[in-house]
Amino acid sequence: MSYLGEDIKKLGFGFMRLPMNGEEVDIEQTKKMVDHYMELGFSYFDTAYVYMNGKSERAICDAVVSRYPRESFQLATKMPMHPIKEYADYQPIFNESLERTQAGYFDFYLLHALNKDSAKKADETGGWKFIQEMKAKGLIKHIGFSFHDSAAVLDEILTNHPEAEFVQLQINYADWESDNVQSRLCYEVARKHNVPVIIMEPVKGGSLAAMSEELEAKFKQANPEASVASWAIRYAASLEGLVTVLSGMSNEEQLQDNTSYMKDFKPLTDKERAVIAEVVEIFNRAPKIPCTACQYCVDDCPMKINIPRIFSTMNHYMTFGNLEADQRSYENVVKDRGRASECLHCGSCESRCPQHIEIIKELEKIAATLEA
Repeated sequence: MSYLGEDIKKLGFGFMRLPMNGEEVDIEQTKKMVDHYMELGFSYFDTAYVYMNGKSERAICDAVVSRYPRESFQLATKMPMHPIKEYADYQPIFNESLERTQAGYFDFYLLHALNKDSAKKADETGGWKFIQEMKAKGLIKHIGFSFHDSAAVLDEILTNHPEAEFVQLQINYADWESDNVQSRLCYEVARKHNVPVIIMEPVKGGSLAAMSEELEAKFKQANPEASVASWAIRYAASLEGLVTVLSGMSNEEQLQDNTSYMKDFKPLTDKERAVIAEVVEIFNRAPKIPCTACQYCVDDCPMKINIPRIFSTMNHYMTFGNLEADQRSYENVVKDRGRASECLHCGSCESRCPQHIEIIKELEKIAATLEA
């Protein structure tokens, strides 16, 4: 039996990390990327009201909508939940997305980043009612949502909202068995409800495209010609019941690599799955700071150091080995808070830690690694 999105090629173009000229989108390079993508028969473009402070939706207009027949591509955008206070807040945001994109209608429209709290807000403020009304007016073809929470919460949303025609989930081989992201469990919930899935973060924000030499060597030994990123995207695309797999392509090289193996997509073989399983086993053996993000250590820190977020960044580095990327992540974490090197060694955090972590020593290591 056919399903929504079955006939869409399984590589979607995410307009979240576009090539830039300073503070502005490099629209000429973006056009070249769009042209190459469309020439190969791909057609799904993903943006959101909040991406790049609105520049993403405008870039969709300039690079896609104004240059291709409207029926030749599918366009998805999203309703942010954080600015919504009441039902009247939905229409102006939706209208602005229409104005920015000049698309006339959206093929896929999502309530953005639902979790337990924002799903409750959507219910209380009439979010589902609003997007159903826009669909009835012909301004939306298909309604759904993107999701970041547990499988149990996803099950509750899909049970309460059978009108959802699709769901967008974070799925990749690193998060497949994750207790936090629950990729596999969420995917299984969507399948139970017969709801097609759009996959986001197949390369986990780039972590599965640039890894340590040890991990990359495993992939290169198995297939010297295949990029490291290709293993992650093909892993995601090998699942059943997909609309597409989104990739936020930032330059022509990434786009050409992705389209080279996705234009005539072949699912992973058993041998290839075994290679990925070996890499995941190495991930799992990596040393980690056993922080549960309970936040007890943060309450009385005189320097306002966000210890759990800093520990999470360090754990990410110890797992994937991408120092440059994790140094950038670290700078984002400490932008408005204390740095690891600013720890006063007062010990307040350690006295509160249920896991008995030697927090002061860990912060010293992190300062030496991520602040270098």
